[in-house]
Amino acid sequence: MFGVVPKVLWSRWSEPDAKNLCTWAMRCLLIEEGDRLILVDCGIGNKQSEKFFKYFEPHGEDDLVNSLKMKGFHPDDVTDVLLTHLHFDHCGGAVYRDSDGVSRSQFKNAKYWSHEEHWNNAMEPNPREKASFLKENFLPIKENGQLNFLNNGQDLIPGVSVQTVSGHTECMMLPHIQYKGKTLVYMADLLPSAAHIPLPYVMAYDVQPLETMKEKQHFLELAEKENHVLFFEHDKEIECCTTKKTEKGIRLDQTFPLLELS
Repeated sequence: MFGVVPKVLWSRWSEPDAKNLCTWAMRCLLIEEGDRLILVDCGIGNKQSEKFFKYFEPHGEDDLVNSLKMKGFHPDDVTDVLLTHLHFDHCGGAVYRDSDGVSRSQFKNAKYWSHEEHWNNAMEPNPREKASFLKENFLPIKENGQLNFLNNGQDLIPGVSVQTVSGHTECMMLPHIQYKGKTLVYMADLLPSAAHIPLPYVMAYDVQPLETMKEKQHFLELAEKENHVLFFEHDKEIECCTTKKTEKGIRLDQTFPLLELS
């Protein structure tokens, strides 16, 4: 998760267990606006094999469908699902397998949104990403006629646009949401956690790590200048933060849960 950064440094942020595993979140985002109910990313899902899950040891009580119900919604209420990218820990919950073993869309009334170039890349993956693109997670979306594409800078709805970055994977989408007079940015895997704000902290998963560093620097400079709020998908403790300039570069400033954003 931290690439070439020495363990003695990154473990200050995320202490590993005896197996060298760290605990990460899969934090989705629900946007309610008028008659639209938009879900950003879907987590890992639960349809993969026991062998698959033993590599990652998912744990905890949270579940995507139950989390929706706790907010008073049913999966059928979701009108749009924006998938930042198609790695299994971001789109696995988009599709479920019923009791007959048939793969079905979890959100049957929704439009699913991807980026066309990224979709094509996932359909014909490079050897580096092949194990992350599991077609059973996203092919049923197309087969059900629910697949749609967004382009860089395009609005999903007024106040919700996307920016594409390609260091982690080709054309990953970062949703920018106008909320309470601020720009909230869903960081996906450009900044998986607050610990990844320093430029050298780049995941070994990234297909173009130097490009990631350039994208991070450009993004963080703008985020600091315009006081964007960063929303972290994988940070197990920090949901949101702002940034500040320091002698060492742009760093973490204030941290808070999304519901406390004012």
